[in-house]
Amino acid sequence: MKNRPFHELLKSLSSLTFAQSKQVQEHIIHQCKIESLEDIIGKVDSCPHCHSSELYKWGVRSNLQRYRCKSCHKTFNALSATSLARLRYKEMWLDYTQDLIKGESIRASAEHCHVDKNTTFRWRHKMLQIPAISKAKEVHGIVEFDETYFLESQKGNHPLSRAARKRGGSATQRGISSEQIAVLIVRDRNGNTTDAILEQSNQYTIAKVMLPLLDKDVLLCSDKKPSYKAFANNNDLTLETINVSKKEHTRGIVHVQNVNAYDSRLKEWMKHFHGVATCHLESYLGWMRILDGMKNISVKGFLALIGKRLDYLQPLTPT
Repeated sequence: MKNRPFHELLKSLSSLTFAQSKQVQEHIIHQCKIESLEDIIGKVDSCPHCHSSELYKWGVRSNLQRYRCKSCHKTFNALSATSLARLRYKEMWLDYTQDLIKGESIRASAEHCHVDKNTTFRWRHKMLQIPAISKAKEVHGIVEFDETYFLESQKGNHPLSRAARKRGGSATQRGISSEQIAVLIVRDRNGNTTDAILEQSNQYTIAKVMLPLLDKDVLLCSDKKPSYKAFANNNDLTLETINVSKKEHTRGIVHVQNVNAYDSRLKEWMKHFHGVATCHLESYLGWMRILDGMKNISVKGFLALIGKRLDYLQPLTPT
């Protein structure tokens, strides 16, 4: 807007009623929150469809600048190809991101953001797509690994493939079974962490997860589980074990206190969700990795992480 019409608009504001002034204020706040999203998510510098950098502006829709690609002629905005695409009530995302950092429940977030609980449920599982895949790609030096177990949950699935049980509960047998899901936690002394849900707990599934992460000169630390020893021996890796069952805790630099402490924090943090559906477990593991590894992350920093583009995971479309 040019200066003259803008000043005329300002003068006209004095004639508004209180209700009209309130409505204008709400509209401006709404507009500012949405416009700030583009600054938080980052500058659009390439097409999410063909990755061409030849773009030009193509109007505004839903208060977001749209662009058109000169190569493939498709249009998009800053949220295209991110987990935030096609989600509603953008003006409430900063408030909801604060709830994610605090670990609020779906219902508490719905009340805080003045939206339906189904909306916050959809937000949670869309926004956790990037945290779910944000794992350490490498671990170095002294590397500890261990398995932790979560009770299998079909929460939200109807009909159940088994008889329903009370919320929480416990497994009738230890270790991996049809009742429990095994999660392998891998963590070095610098705090680099990755994890994986194991369909079976054996040396082969462990090798599939760990070998891409490890240098040949790493020192592995674990408990005395036989499959861990078999994995190290078959892949020429150095493994030092701790006999936890005999209350051995440390032996010089050899211990598993780092990974065990992380397991404990993960278990404690999971408790207030009263059972996580197994189909969503990967997302919750990623959520915890971010909160544990970036303890002082800001609301804007977390939203910027959530808003990273997903298209780099897909094959590039030829231009």
